[in-house]
Amino acid sequence: MKRLLCAIIFLISGHVSAEIPSGESILKKVDANIGSDNKIVVSQMTIEGRRGTRTVKSKSWIQGREKSFTEYIAPAREKGTKMLKLDDQLWTYSPSTDRIIKISGHMLRQSVMGSDLSYEDMMEDPKLQNLYDAEVIGEDTLLGRPCWVLELTARKEGLAYHSRRIRVDKERFVVLREDRHAKSGKILKTTEVQEIIKVQNRWLPKSVVFKDVLKLGNGTRFVIESIEFDVSAPEHIFSKAALRK
Repeated sequence: MKRLLCAIIFLISGHVSAEIPSGESILKKVDANIGSDNKIVVSQMTIEGRRGTRTVKSKSWIQGREKSFTEYIAPAREKGTKMLKLDDQLWTYSPSTDRIIKISGHMLRQSVMGSDLSYEDMMEDPKLQNLYDAEVIGEDTLLGRPCWVLELTARKEGLAYHSRRIRVDKERFVVLREDRHAKSGKILKTTEVQEIIKVQNRWLPKSVVFKDVLKLGNGTRFVIESIEFDVSAPEHIFSKAALRK
């Protein structure tokens, strides 16, 4: 009887373990779902600040994790503002001043266009598996979708967020909610997906609300208007000279 009981317990525990994937395997699928060598994205941000609401529209050319070029195309006040990322360096160009500014050091923590996203957020490696160790700590349901709850812990010092708690769609491997924490455990920012879409056999967040909990206002709603994967971009666009063109 004792042997039989032990065998039953072993079979049950083995069955449970087989049903719960590792945190690392989940992150790999999340990264694979959104990653690509090249993509072009047209998007808009609606910023609900303490002084009112405004929307800015942009077009971005992205090449792997190393290069990206963004041009703001609306409203008229922001039109022509550009941003260039090459590896771990970032520059912005403002047509009103005709100046190119390198964003570095403490400036990386500044808000992009008054939004709830910082330059540091935009510079971060998009592959979570490169930055964090992951552990599955539970399950949840968001947008009517069953999710895994993962606790992410930074692999090295100096990251903008020491830990994150994310909820990942079990089937589509899209992050539906995220809480980003300081080393003290205090929540710094949250993201919450409102709508997802399928593009070229990938499930992606179409509408996401970012909220910097240290700022006043109701957050920033980021909406993808169009996205193309695995498309080529002219190489000359990834240069400082392109900022003034």
